[in-house]
Amino acid sequence: MLLAAWPPAHAADAAPVLLVVGDSLSAGYGIDPAEGWVALLQERLEAGGYGYRVVNASISGDTTTGGLARLPRALELHRPAIVFIELGGNDGLRATPIGVIHDNLSAMARLAMEAGARVILAGMQMPPNYGPRYTARFAATYPAVAEALGTALVPFFLDHVALDAALMQHDGIHPNAAAQPRLLDNAWPAIEQALRSLARDPGRRRGGAGSAAR
Repeated sequence: MLLAAWPPAHAADAAPVLLVVGDSLSAGYGIDPAEGWVALLQERLEAGGYGYRVVNASISGDTTTGGLARLPRALELHRPAIVFIELGGNDGLRATPIGVIHDNLSAMARLAMEAGARVILAGMQMPPNYGPRYTARFAATYPAVAEALGTALVPFFLDHVALDAALMQHDGIHPNAAAQPRLLDNAWPAIEQALRSLARDPGRRRGGAGSAAR
């Protein structure tokens, strides 16, 4: 499990936390984690003076079931102001029933919201060889969850990456180091919106009753 925080731990108590709960796309599979989009996010936050500490609780190969099982402990430990959920790709690759994926993502979002965090859901899509019905229902799951619960949504986390061979590793599944800035750019609008929302309501930056930001 990759559980990394930037900057060093001595700043932990002073900064609100942005928690990333994901799979290999956020764990930095096949690349130096320091080059991954999550590390780049910390750099962008620092450059922008946002004062947030990023905690990366991503595990390569993880599923929505695994993420749901470990989220309560992560919420208790880090008390995040923002939770970025990037899961479901491995569920899709295993042809997990859509209802299971939907329910797990919904449960994760609710847990984070009940813990007082703004929630951002990273949308995923499946390759067309999984069949039009499954791929369409899979892609529709993310906006459906976001709409039902009022969370922010990244429409497609791998936008402008997944179909560009120059940005993918040899396995054709995992983005390479060159793709990481694009992943960050895909995630950034929703993250920035959450940051601005919290800046207008600083009393809710950590803990307390909360709701997700659109």
